[in-house]
Amino acid sequence: MQIQVDTHTHTYASGHAYSTLIENAECAYQHGMKMFCTTDHASTMPGAPHYWFFNNQRILPRFLSDVAILRGMESNIINESGEVDIHPSTDEHLDWVIASFHEPVFAPSTKEVHTKTLINVIKSGRIDALGHLGNPRYDFDFKAVAECAKQYHVAIELNNSSLKGGSRAGSEQRCEAIALAVKEAGGYITTGSDAHFAHDLGKFEKVSELLDRIEMPVEQVITHTPRQFLTFLVKRGRQPISEFESMLI
Repeated sequence: MQIQVDTHTHTYASGHAYSTLIENAECAYQHGMKMFCTTDHASTMPGAPHYWFFNNQRILPRFLSDVAILRGMESNIINESGEVDIHPSTDEHLDWVIASFHEPVFAPSTKEVHTKTLINVIKSGRIDALGHLGNPRYDFDFKAVAECAKQYHVAIELNNSSLKGGSRAGSEQRCEAIALAVKEAGGYITTGSDAHFAHDLGKFEKVSELLDRIEMPVEQVITHTPRQFLTFLVKRGRQPISEFESMLI
């Protein structure tokens, strides 16, 4: 399946990634991306930047190397109530927010706890997508979460890094089952390379294969085109970004 938007990328600001935003944009262009979100880790992740880093993303250009850039964050899920580590002053500066489980912040627990937590995160209204859910250490009720995400217009990420087996071992079969649950619920899939080095940005060979294999409808994959992605953001209640108006035509 064609994918033109990468919604999960990191720069060296995350503390364990190795490229600059300019390098990421150059590789995004080389790999055929029309748009990507820069989503460094939020502050409770060890090594992550202070919240001022995210508030100051307003200075970033909207295009680099002819690729559109959205200002984002990969926030950390911090408790069962579904709270995430986004400073109250930061929301207005972000175009896109992922929420993810990370072991240094939220220790793995039971399937019931994980399910309750994810549903509370979705209902919080502060996030646009749930990141790398394939991790077997964070088991959850796929159907319940997929249906809740559909209801609240929250996307479920397919993470190419998880599918390659380099991180979150054991994610591959779970990712397919999660994607099938989203398909059945009529929900939304987003795609992230989770690139921590520029050369991985926009590479979706594993994600694309999975989407084709399960015959995921193109209209449910919000990263198929920039137009679909921007339309999804408006559906979520985010204000249109004037610099991207031509991409909505």
